[in-house]
Amino acid sequence: MVDAAAHPLLPSLLAGGFGVAFLHAVLPTHWLPFVLVGRAQRWNAGMTMAAVVAAGLAHIASTALVGGLIAMAGLALEGWVAGLLPWLSAALLFAFGMFYLVRAAVRRPVLAGGPDVQTPEPGVSDRTAFLGLIAMMAVSPGEVLLPFYLSSADQGVAALAALTVAFAAGTVLGMGLFTALARAGASILRLERWARFEGAVLGLALIAVGLLVATRVH
Repeated sequence: MVDAAAHPLLPSLLAGGFGVAFLHAVLPTHWLPFVLVGRAQRWNAGMTMAAVVAAGLAHIASTALVGGLIAMAGLALEGWVAGLLPWLSAALLFAFGMFYLVRAAVRRPVLAGGPDVQTPEPGVSDRTAFLGLIAMMAVSPGEVLLPFYLSSADQGVAALAALTVAFAAGTVLGMGLFTALARAGASILRLERWARFEGAVLGLALIAVGLLVATRVH
C-alpha cells in the first residue's frame, strides 16, 4: 500500500497519469490496427479484445521498463543537484504538452498518426496476427508517460508500481473503448474526427499536470 499522507502529490499524479494514458490511447494507432486485423482475421469480439488487452499491457510494460530506468537516472541526478528533479519533470511535461498543442495547430490529423495501416493478407495465421499486434505496441513505449516516472522517482517502488497500474488502466480502457465502438458499427471516419482535437486535449492535460508538479514543489 502507498501512504497518501507521506506522498501528497501522488494522488494527483495517479489521476493525471490515468487521464493522459486514456487520451493517448485514443490515438488511432492504438485501436485502428485491432479493428482492421480483427476484421481481416474474422475474429469475434472476445478475440479482438484479448489482443487489445495483451497489446495494451505490453505497451505499458515497455513504458514501465524505460520509465524505471529514467527514474533511477533521475535519483542519481537528484543526488548531485538537490531539488532539481521536480522542476525537470515539470519542464518535460510542459514541453510535451506544448509539442502536442503546436502539432495540433499546424498539422491536419493523419489517419493513423503514422505510417498507413495495411489490412493483412487473409493467409496470416491468427497466432501471427495476435503476436504481431502485441509486438507492435511493445516496441513503442508511451513517450508522453515517461515524465511521470521522473516526477515519482523519489517516492519509492510502491508509488512507481501504482503509477504503472494507473497507466495500464487508462491505456487498456481507452484502447478497448474505441475498438469496441468501431466494432459495434460506429463510423471509423467519425471516430477519427476526434483525433483533430486529441492532440490539443492531450497537450493541455500534460501542461496542467506539469503546472501541478511545479506548484507543489517545496
